[in-house]
Amino acid sequence: MTDIDRHYYEPAQGHGLAHDPFNAIVAPRPIGWIGTRSGNGIANLAPYSFFNAFNYVPPIVGFASLGDKDSLRNARETGVFTWNLATRPLAEAMNASCAAVPPEVDEFQLAGLTAVAGRRVAAPRVAESPVSFECRVSQIIPLQTADGAPIPTWLVMGEVVAVHIARHLIRDGVYDTAAAEPIMRGGGPADYFGVTEAQRFRMARPR
Repeated sequence: MTDIDRHYYEPAQGHGLAHDPFNAIVAPRPIGWIGTRSGNGIANLAPYSFFNAFNYVPPIVGFASLGDKDSLRNARETGVFTWNLATRPLAEAMNASCAAVPPEVDEFQLAGLTAVAGRRVAAPRVAESPVSFECRVSQIIPLQTADGAPIPTWLVMGEVVAVHIARHLIRDGVYDTAAAEPIMRGGGPADYFGVTEAQRFRMARPR
């Protein structure tokens, strides 16, 4: 493929397309469905499309808050949060929890979900989700450009200190990813993707 067959752009100058392709290229991405509680006891639940796992032992996950949002403020104030697996049956509820509402609004109630107290952390998890992590904040990192200019985005990192998995998703001691029907964020204004058994293939690492 030659350069003439490629669309080229420099982000600082604009992409020149109908929609920024960055999110669609780095996709699909796991959804950071983050549960927190404010210092005055208000539960909060919000999905973040910039989320992933970053370490194995100890397990560490992180989500990026583009702006000083409730999840960031609550995690900073309390030092804890939960991550909850967004699945195809819970897609509409996940989307409802994305609504831009004041901090005093409980998104669990807004989305018709059940908040369950964590066993190790003082943050709520989604009872209806088949998998949840309880996390202690390990770092909150303000992002910056390559030139060192600050960006109004913060990366919230958390050590997973407790894991909840629906037993039907564990088969012969192995977690079955496809059986959980996880959904992921794609590109464009409204694209999501799912994982199904038909998409599974196996490939052993070289030895």
